[in-house]
Amino acid sequence: MIAGYRVSGHSGTAARGQDIVCAGVSALTQSALLGIMEHLHRAVTYDIASGNLEMQLSDLPDDCTEAILRTMYMGLAEIEKISPKGIRIREVKG
Repeated sequence: MIAGYRVSGHSGTAARGQDIVCAGVSALTQSALLGIMEHLHRAVTYDIASGNLEMQLSDLPDDCTEAILRTMYMGLAEIEKISPKGIRIREVKG
């Protein structure tokens, strides 16, 4: 079960603004946030700043919310396979 996520920093694989790893991570994480808020109309708390995004569901995830978050996770895992120096996924329990 995924109830939230945090993305911080830049990948450092290219110059800022030209980093496709950063762009991919940003696209996946921001799309997940928008899908949950705008399409599913679920309550979340979030904070977006340059190079950082943190999102937490207000309630436990349902099947639709979990599907969006798992899809985001699978996309991030693929980026990590391609560029292990550019992204690191850590799972936090609790």
